Amino acid sequence: MSPANDNQRLPGIGVLEQTPIIIEKILQTASDDQMHWKPSPDRWSISEVLAHLSDAEVKGFRERVEQMLKSDSAKLAAYDQEAAYKEGRYSQGKARDHLHNFCHERDRSLSFLRYIPASAGGRGADHSTIGKITIDELMNEWAFHDLGHIRQITELFRSHAFYPRLGAFQRFYTIHP
Repeated sequence: MSPANDNQRLPGIGVLEQTPIIIEKILQTASDDQMHWKPSPDRWSISEVLAHLSDAEVKGFRERVEQMLKSDSAKLAAYDQEAAYKEGRYSQGKARDHLHNFCHERDRSLSFLRYIPASAGGRGADHSTIGKITIDELMNEWAFHDLGHIRQITELFRSHAFYPRLGAFQRFYTIHP
């Protein structure tokens, strides 16, 4: 089976392909301190976001698409990122290792997704929290999720790496890390 062409791909794949590249470029010059900095004890660091992206890549997205393709009556359990965060699963390890793992898992996801025709997008499942969903909806959520975390990583990086050294220019900006 060959990969679907651009007109026959599931929605969001273009964003999924670019996300690792964008994140790697943004963080290319980030120090370990900047990657592990938390704006407050209850907020996530870049490292924790990267660990979450790795975890969600498999459990929140790829495995769900696999289940939806295998069964006409797939039942999907909720993915509780807050529970994983509170358990400390995202706070362990090094940021660059999390980034590497995310890129690896994303490659695996894309290798799988590129062979799924757009016609499969209507396949559905019963999600334990939100009810009926389709592959198309999950794919759109996946791309939306990626873009939100790109924004979050960017805000964390700029708030710690550059904002404190803006001097008088700070008055022109409001940060929300």
